[in-house]
Amino acid sequence: MANLEAIIAEKSQQDNQWRAEMQADRENTIAMQDAGVEEITSSPELYVKYLDMQGDNPTYSAGNIALVMFQDPEATVFGTAERWKTLNRGVIDQERSKGVKIFARNTLGRGYRLTDAYDIRQTQGRDLKKVQLKDDSKEMSIALRAILADMLNVGDSGLRLDTKPSVILVIGVNGVGKTTTICKNMELAVNPAFSDSEAFAAIAAEVAHSRIHAKGANPNYDHEEVDLDAQSISYILCRQFGIKRDTPDLSRLEELYEGWDPQQRRSALDQIQGMSKQFGGSIER
Repeated sequence: MANLEAIIAEKSQQDNQWRAEMQADRENTIAMQDAGVEEITSSPELYVKYLDMQGDNPTYSAGNIALVMFQDPEATVFGTAERWKTLNRGVIDQERSKGVKIFARNTLGRGYRLTDAYDIRQTQGRDLKKVQLKDDSKEMSIALRAILADMLNVGDSGLRLDTKPSVILVIGVNGVGKTTTICKNMELAVNPAFSDSEAFAAIAAEVAHSRIHAKGANPNYDHEEVDLDAQSISYILCRQFGIKRDTPDLSRLEELYEGWDPQQRRSALDQIQGMSKQFGGSIER
């Protein structure tokens, strides 16, 4: 007769070893994530690369972007095998053992688990569809309405668009220079000489400021201190929708994050990602 006691003891030992290995993998991945986030927020070059990847992968967290960046420097657009399947693409058989580790929500919806992610070059199938906003197009006009009406939580009656999509005026504030936000009243003026793309980039940054400002509810709001966050949100959105804009001014990057621990840095990047994801979703809808 089989020695059930020995079998159970062996199985228990194997389970404990598996749990220990999984916990070690998780801790190592978290350490890698923290190191990646710290480097991103310390290096202007890596910060721009992060913004590009975040724009190309808007639904993924900043922590996962950092993990992919430092495990696969050549990655551009990535996803789990399950995500690629929903996009009618599949992981190439020879690449299945070459994935990188990221955190994904458990299928039961509680907590996160480690799983493999693959760059688009490791997959094959249908070409990806991507919304591209071009000047003087119907899509750009719709996007500009969305970015103003939905992001500022006002209806069309609360804003005025000229018959030409490139001319955008809101609540008639005097000013012909760059986009200007009057924080007290949260009024916005955009230079009518801007192209659609310039207007989109400028409005996105100022609307991000208005959300951070929270109509005065944020007592710690400081325009200069959060401007990099606002410009980063604008850059990510422009990248997501194929709009060219200059990179944000990163001369104060190290200063702004000085003294912050990895968790605080990741939280700041997650807020940028969360807001850009929300805005991007509004535009896509």
